[in-house]
Amino acid sequence: MKQVHTRFPVMETERLQLRKIEVQDAENMLTYLQDPDVMEYYGLPPFVSAEQVLDEIAWYNKIFTQQTGIRWGITLKDEDKIIGSLGFLNWVPMHHRVDIGYELNQEYWGKGIASEALQAVLAYGFETMELERVQALIEPANLASIHLVEKHGFLREGLLRNYEYGNGKFDDLLMYAILKKDFLASSK
Repeated sequence: MKQVHTRFPVMETERLQLRKIEVQDAENMLTYLQDPDVMEYYGLPPFVSAEQVLDEIAWYNKIFTQQTGIRWGITLKDEDKIIGSLGFLNWVPMHHRVDIGYELNQEYWGKGIASEALQAVLAYGFETMELERVQALIEPANLASIHLVEKHGFLREGLLRNYEYGNGKFDDLLMYAILKKDFLASSK
């Protein structure tokens, strides 16, 4: 497998810094990972302890080290406080394909932060990681997430019935995807 990143890439946008999530970020992360509204479509119940957050951070480090994904912490430029995260997982370099996921502290919903971060991460994926396809699996009831990806040019490709099991139930997921050529055309 081609190794794309040996050092964690830090990115800046107009209002945000996207950086590696560290152990010292656990307390800020617990603030939103324990929120039932934030976790409604995460596939896990709301977190109840710092230990759960530390396990999540360890997983982020593992996928980066193993080159199967990368997860950035979202911070406002003037505050070095994690308010959410987003990134790639299930990277298949041979097929130039990856899944994307994200969550954001409810306090920052509706302010264009997820959109700004998503644009930067997609650019990194298509330009640096040489991706051809980025896909998002979204529960049909998650209208905010559907709106976000559609705004960025993702197309709905179908419904995956009972695709995931989480929180004691099977969930249908919508498959959305954006191709490199679509991203480049929309970025002009």
